[in-house]
Amino acid sequence: MPYSTDVWVRLLGVKTTVLIDDALLQAAMKAAGARTKRQAIEAGLRALVRQKNLEALKEELGTFDLDLSLEELERLRSEP
Repeated sequence: MPYSTDVWVRLLGVKTTVLIDDALLQAAMKAAGARTKRQAIEAGLRALVRQKNLEALKEELGTFDLDLSLEELERLRSEP
């Protein structure tokens, strides 16, 4: 669905007008437990940024071999 965006820059942030599917926004509000549309949108943006940051971290860290036996791993997991 095409949409139009108008952007105004303010001193304390950015105000953007975007057409969003009402059913999607209501579902997002319910899923996020948001009381306002703004809360739902901000929660969605935070979740997206967090997910992408985790993906980037996983990519950066890669994989590596641990030279631990099962017993050593269980001991490490049980330590406070």
